[in-house]
Amino acid sequence: MINMALYKREMKGSIKLLVILGAIITMYVSIIISMYDPEMMKTLDSFAQAMPELMAAVGMNADAGTLLGFMVSYLYGFILLIFPMLFCVLRGNALVARYVDNGSMALLTAAPVKRRTIAFTQMTVLAGGIVLLVLYSTVLELICAESGFPGELDVTALLCLNGGLLCLHLFIGSICFLSSCLFSDTKYSVAFGAGIPIFMYVLQMLANVGGDAENAKYFTFFTLFRPEDILAGESGAAAGILILLAGCVLFYALGIIIFHRKDLHL
Repeated sequence: MINMALYKREMKGSIKLLVILGAIITMYVSIIISMYDPEMMKTLDSFAQAMPELMAAVGMNADAGTLLGFMVSYLYGFILLIFPMLFCVLRGNALVARYVDNGSMALLTAAPVKRRTIAFTQMTVLAGGIVLLVLYSTVLELICAESGFPGELDVTALLCLNGGLLCLHLFIGSICFLSSCLFSDTKYSVAFGAGIPIFMYVLQMLANVGGDAENAKYFTFFTLFRPEDILAGESGAAAGILILLAGCVLFYALGIIIFHRKDLHL
């Protein structure tokens, strides 16, 4: 169901963005992991105590007792959520809606290739880019942790954690892909494909602050990805990841069905 010529072309189109985001992630991950030091942690804890609401909003918590706990506090509340999400938003819109909006989709559909094949190929490009970005982040974390603090990283727990992170971003990607297939105008595709994940992340930030805003966690899918609970091995964390995985399969399938049946007015 994959058109290899289209797949190779679109993957080449993803390389520049992947390299840019990979470079940014490399900078943050390497710097933050290198900061794992008892004295430095005291400094970071002092920031958290001085600005508790701001630090909590981006998922940064004080008193991380292990290397992986430290990484969760300072990487998984903002850095490893925002930059892969940016890839989902930019590529999700470009893979379908932009082609329809500028009329280029007529060239693709004129070829002896089924619409389902086109949609499925574009979906695999988006999902493949997400997998590459999360996989790169995982390998980078392993290298930085083992080179700086050999033997201190719980590798199995990190792999479980990043498996959940992958499911989260595949779900975000499915929202972007569905919006791109649903709307023929890029302004609407971006409005929904980018607007929904960003709005959900803002709700998660409000929920992290606590107080009256804590109830916002019931209205955002980011709540389904709970790094601390994954590390603790709680069953509720696994259930949340399964929901994200099921949701992404559903939304990707809906996007393909909608694109196959819609009137493109080409």
